[in-house]
Amino acid sequence: MKCPFCSSAESKVVDSRSSGDSSAIRRRRECLSCHERFTTYERIEEFHPMIVKKDGRRESFDRNKIVEGIVKACEKRPVSMDEVEAFVSDIEKEIQDRGERELESRFLGERVMSQLRVWDDVAYVRFASVYKQFKDLNEFMDQLQELLSESSRNQST
Repeated sequence: MKCPFCSSAESKVVDSRSSGDSSAIRRRRECLSCHERFTTYERIEEFHPMIVKKDGRRESFDRNKIVEGIVKACEKRPVSMDEVEAFVSDIEKEIQDRGERELESRFLGERVMSQLRVWDDVAYVRFASVYKQFKDLNEFMDQLQELLSESSRNQST
């Protein structure tokens, strides 16, 4: 395993634990060159469908792309990495359970947006602005107005 600090390929496992849902093994490693410690996760490689993008392109499912998108949206927001990892694991399980060979990217985008809306309004708007590709300020404001209206309805009940 390559050290993220010095790029040495030599490390030793200091501690191994099963993740909360037993879908991965968390390993603490120590680099034998610089002695820094880092964490790796080992998962069973599962079959994932091809993701069909809006423009018709197809690409392999990539868990890390989903995590990165959520992390960007949640930057400086009160959403923990544990919540993000658990949510993405749930998405992966849902994809496996569907058993489809191809999956539209819209499924993933809508799933992420609905969860972000539950977690944090700011993160939701950040993600939506990229996902929905707002063409101008009016589209962005329409989304904000919808969010504000829903928020005020929820507070009055």
